[in-house]
Amino acid sequence: MFFPTAGIECSPLLPFCAALGVSFFTSMGGVSGAFLLLPFQMSVLGYTNPSVSATNQFFNVLACPAGVWRYWREGRLLWPLALVIAAGTLPGVFIGALIRIHLLPDPKTFKIFAGLVLLYIGLRMLRDLWRARRAGQAAVKNPSSGTSICRILSWNRHHLLFGYEEQEYRVSCKGLALLSLVVGLVGGAYGIGGGAIMAPFLVSMLGLPVHAVAGAALSATFLTSVAGVVFYSLLAPLHSGLTVAPDWRLGLLLGLGGMCGMYLGARCQKFVPARYIKYMLAAILLFTAWRYLGQAL
Repeated sequence: MFFPTAGIECSPLLPFCAALGVSFFTSMGGVSGAFLLLPFQMSVLGYTNPSVSATNQFFNVLACPAGVWRYWREGRLLWPLALVIAAGTLPGVFIGALIRIHLLPDPKTFKIFAGLVLLYIGLRMLRDLWRARRAGQAAVKNPSSGTSICRILSWNRHHLLFGYEEQEYRVSCKGLALLSLVVGLVGGAYGIGGGAIMAPFLVSMLGLPVHAVAGAALSATFLTSVAGVVFYSLLAPLHSGLTVAPDWRLGLLLGLGGMCGMYLGARCQKFVPARYIKYMLAAILLFTAWRYLGQAL
């Protein structure tokens, strides 16, 4: 099958199966898998023009609702957390899209940028996991049961207080919104929506349980990706010399595969110990960063 916007030709089963496999594992950590599908599209499929970022966000739009619905059905969707992340992330996504088009159109430069971002997040997660292991913190223990739900205890413009299993967690809404703005800028340029990068930050920086925040991170990814796709599409007529709009056909195949993978991953997540999910996320981040930097430098 030929994909005209991407300028590539491949079997339609290849993007579908890749998205299904990636999303199954990454959705357990509240990550859509778009950050891995972007290097797949660039390195395997040969899709390197700036519109790959928009196509990646279109994948999120189609794939995320299946995982979000599953987390909501199981009572593990913290919608106030998702709204705060989305509100902080949206402005950054718009600015990030402009940065991608005007400052990072060259694939080599973009790979260096993306590799450094992923390297930082991965190393931070490994550091926090190592500290938690040495200190014997309860944050990395196995979940006590597969039936725990998230309880919203208090929410206002200053803080969000919620309970999960036997513990309570407090999050500053202003601090989270500021962090989301920065993350959204990076996510908008990378083409994954800000919510995807937020999951590792929520776990490593704020110490929140991965089983509780995964649904919120996916929800924020969906909301910001919708805005990102619209913004890239509006910018396309203004940049006739660049391919900016999504490849809708390729994005549809990726999205359908991701939809299946995310539903299955969200369904299985509660049976997987949190520390294994964190190690998996860190390993994926570091491997992708190594690949990017190795190809660009």
